[in-house]
Amino acid sequence: MPDPEPRAATIGELFDLTGKVALITGAGGHLGKAMVVALAEAGARLVATSRALATALEVARSLPAVGDGPHTGVALDYLDPESIERGFAAAVERAGHIEILVNNAHQTLASDWRNASPDEFNRQLAFGTGYFVLARLLRDHVVKRSAAASVILLGSMYGVVASYPEAYEGLGAANPAAYQFLKGGIIQLTRHLAVYWARDRVRVNCLSPGPFPSSQADARMVERLKRHSPMGRMGSPHELKGAVVFLASDGSSYVTGHNLVVDGGWTAW
Repeated sequence: MPDPEPRAATIGELFDLTGKVALITGAGGHLGKAMVVALAEAGARLVATSRALATALEVARSLPAVGDGPHTGVALDYLDPESIERGFAAAVERAGHIEILVNNAHQTLASDWRNASPDEFNRQLAFGTGYFVLARLLRDHVVKRSAAASVILLGSMYGVVASYPEAYEGLGAANPAAYQFLKGGIIQLTRHLAVYWARDRVRVNCLSPGPFPSSQADARMVERLKRHSPMGRMGSPHELKGAVVFLASDGSSYVTGHNLVVDGGWTAW
């Protein structure tokens, strides 16, 4: 007789991250704060990172407790290859193991296509290099342990479609060309790593937010973006929580190489 079908996991089991450790970069940022809370609420133990260790530790202390040990924080700077190596090693030492990586950290570039210097442009692209290096460290870590993992890279709607010049006209710098280049490259890097690492049981997906302006954003720009959005409003950081838990969990166990766009319909135009 054929072997019986394995029991299908319940919805609660699929999205439960209990026993998992997640490392998220830029955990103290506008979107990072919401995503790190989401993973903790789903049961994961968190390693929060920031360029400043004090910020990472503060984020870790603020998270809801889980049963597998305390959350922790480490310093990590994408623009410093040695910092990436040190930060990942410290994360593994403190947490013991890592199964989930969210490459999220980013620094805004104030210069647009009109005045960005080659050095500024290259500095922006270096974040893509940091994403790759950290993802490879995670892949090697889980392969050595014969474990499985989920890697999530943060893209953007502006890696899928062109910028919207009318939103920025007369208000200062436009959406940076280097940012478009970076985010489009991250989406393609996702696909590339996904097909190479699938045999290693490492899923690689991209999460691309649409318009999620912070409270510091120019209100005039925000109003222009609202008028162009099918939903007529901007996204709130908590609206990424379901997406990041989905990609991190077994709820997306047959999803890899995918770019999940959360943009209120912006790219549907």
